[in-house]
Amino acid sequence: MREGRRRGLRASLVLTAASVAALAAGCDEGQPQTAQPPAPLPTVSVAQPVQREVVEWDEYTGRFDATETVEVRARVSGYLNEVRFKDGQEVVQGEVLFGIDPRPFERALDQARAELFAANTKVENANLDVVRGQKLIEGKIISDKTFDDRMALLRDAQAAVKVADAKVKAAELDLSFSTIAAPISGRIGRTLVTAGNWVSAGSVSGATLLTTIVSEDPIYIYFDVNENNYIKYKRLAERGVKAGAADVGAPVEVALPDERGFPHKGRLDFLDNRLDQATGTLRARAVLANKRGLFSPGLFGRVRVTGTPSHAALLLPDEAIGTDQTNKYVFVVGGDGTVQRRGVRLGPLIERLRVVREGIAADDWVITRGLQRARPGLKVEPKRVVIAVSDAMPGQGETGKARE
Repeated sequence: MREGRRRGLRASLVLTAASVAALAAGCDEGQPQTAQPPAPLPTVSVAQPVQREVVEWDEYTGRFDATETVEVRARVSGYLNEVRFKDGQEVVQGEVLFGIDPRPFERALDQARAELFAANTKVENANLDVVRGQKLIEGKIISDKTFDDRMALLRDAQAAVKVADAKVKAAELDLSFSTIAAPISGRIGRTLVTAGNWVSAGSVSGATLLTTIVSEDPIYIYFDVNENNYIKYKRLAERGVKAGAADVGAPVEVALPDERGFPHKGRLDFLDNRLDQATGTLRARAVLANKRGLFSPGLFGRVRVTGTPSHAALLLPDEAIGTDQTNKYVFVVGGDGTVQRRGVRLGPLIERLRVVREGIAADDWVITRGLQRARPGLKVEPKRVVIAVSDAMPGQGETGKARE
């Protein structure tokens, strides 16, 4: 009896659950389903490349050097008794720098002049004997040999005069060397020998070094051109294009390490006659003005020369360029908003924009911001912008080596 009741209760529960499920299903069929809205497209900034006539530059590291350098050494030995300059000052050619005690040279000059006077006296006496001898030999009072001896004495006296005169000039020269003057104009170094010391003359290795002088205006800057660039410059020169360090007189621009752009102008004035086999480079030299004394010998500087003739180029900011291992690429957005990947070949920076040599056209819309939100084949919401060109004047902007 109890088992029958239980079975009836279970059956009624099953029927009730089925009724509830059917009722719920009927309610769902009567209500319309709401459609999910599509996900918004990622927004990116796109711009067309800048079109410009540009000149590509090749940049090198150079070192400044003086056009003239002199090591000031003593030409005569003696005690240094005065120094007439301050270390590091500007000096002009002919300005007196050092003084060596002149008294020994004055005494030597006095002695040489006395010897010259004695020699001249002997010449006068010998000449009188010859004049008298001419009259005596005409009267055959003296022999021919005696007259010849008098002539020989005159010639000896005349030779002694020349020797004495040379000694006077040498003594005068030594006396003048006791005053040491600046051989060139420029900036003088520190005093290596102070007053009161003995200075020695002689060969370069034995002569006492007193100080050094370097000229400052104009000034040289040396740099090394690699073999491939030198060949490129020569090819351009053969085609009549004035570009690069191929000929003396080519324009050169220089900047110090802390300067933006290349504000200093110079010209190429020397190319070595052979390439260095060890480094594969050719030594070049440019000369530029240094009226303000900004450049000093030994200072490093950046040098650039024109690497190409003027040509039309497309430029993009570096942030628009992606890198995939060794490959460079950009994302281009089509008319329907679809992203395309384009491999590109790059050039140097010009006015803070990167030259793009291959891979894009002037009318392409390139993603400049939002590259991380774009994928090839996907659609994006492009926001068109204009690339801002640097305010740097043409030829004064940054440069860099081509990023291949």
